[in-house]
Amino acid sequence: MNKIDEPLKLTFLGTGTSQGIPVIGSTHPVCLSDNPKDKRLRVSVLISWEDYNFVIDCGPDFRQQMLRHQVRKLDGILFTHEHADHTAGIDDIRPFFFRQGDIPIYAHQRVVDNLRKRFDYIFSDEDRYPGAPAVKVNIVENDKPFRVGNMQAHPIEAYHNRLQVFGYRIGGMAYLTDVKSIEYKEIEKIKGVKVLIVNALREEPHHSHFNLDEALAFVEKVEPQVAYFTHISHLLGFHDEVEKSLPDHVNLAYDNLTVNLN
Repeated sequence: MNKIDEPLKLTFLGTGTSQGIPVIGSTHPVCLSDNPKDKRLRVSVLISWEDYNFVIDCGPDFRQQMLRHQVRKLDGILFTHEHADHTAGIDDIRPFFFRQGDIPIYAHQRVVDNLRKRFDYIFSDEDRYPGAPAVKVNIVENDKPFRVGNMQAHPIEAYHNRLQVFGYRIGGMAYLTDVKSIEYKEIEKIKGVKVLIVNALREEPHHSHFNLDEALAFVEKVEPQVAYFTHISHLLGFHDEVEKSLPDHVNLAYDNLTVNLN
């Protein structure tokens, strides 16, 4: 467990790309690895402090992730964008809903509209199925911080190819995933952050994600105390080998890693 001076605990629920690692049916050496750090669920992070638990993104592995980390209370979900590997687990908020009531979600209006189409039974107020969960919608707009528990979340706008995505800064932590490009004014919002989490898909260039060199260049621009790479493909290579190649203040995240900022 790594420690930095702030009362936040980060738990990497998943650090894999959209297919996860191992990829179904793949015989790639990384997919056949016995190292637990080479086995990656779809990308998500749990942010905890005091009695609060917030997650960023809610992919198809959400149920497994909540069980694995014995999460009994969920105060909200912050969505980066609408792709399935970041949203497809929303139905599994049901146990939290049954105990707590409507679960707050935070997302761009476009993302909320997309979720309404795909999960209409969650958002509908008419003829609700008795077992369906419900959410409290909070629309996120750039340059407009919002409250999460007793802290503020700052949206960070970036682009996943041509698709707008939000990253988030909470306290000394900034989390961005599925980023390919980002404007200087958005980088300024996270300059010098204590902990930066950002995607690093593979070594080869990709049309909608940072590759390893682009992620390293982004870290140099932000100048965090420490950085963690996530949303990792099997094509990046074996965890232990990649980790050895990184600068001292840059780390390859892995599932179940915790970073305690206290």
